[in-house]
Amino acid sequence: MNQAELERKLYAAARADAPSERVPYAFEQRVMAHLRSQGMMDVWAVWGRALWRAAAPCLAITLLLSAWSWLAPGSAQNQDWSQALENTVLAAADQDATVETLW
Repeated sequence: MNQAELERKLYAAARADAPSERVPYAFEQRVMAHLRSQGMMDVWAVWGRALWRAAAPCLAITLLLSAWSWLAPGSAQNQDWSQALENTVLAAADQDATVETLW
């Protein structure tokens, strides 16, 4: 069944059905007036409220993980971070040098 035929049948069924006596007079106008009085939803305000509510748990998680990393038993080791950084940065250069000698 195509959409135009379905739409025609639905309109015919709606016209054939008489309005109910249970519905108060001008009910639809009151509902529409109430909806218009509500105003538009501010999407930016909704996002702002959600982000501000999420800030406190994020801060708490950050503080807990910071305290955990500070007080962890393995954090007392004295490592030479400058040497580790140099080895990491120069690893690619050393790898290129070994490849060039193979060719």
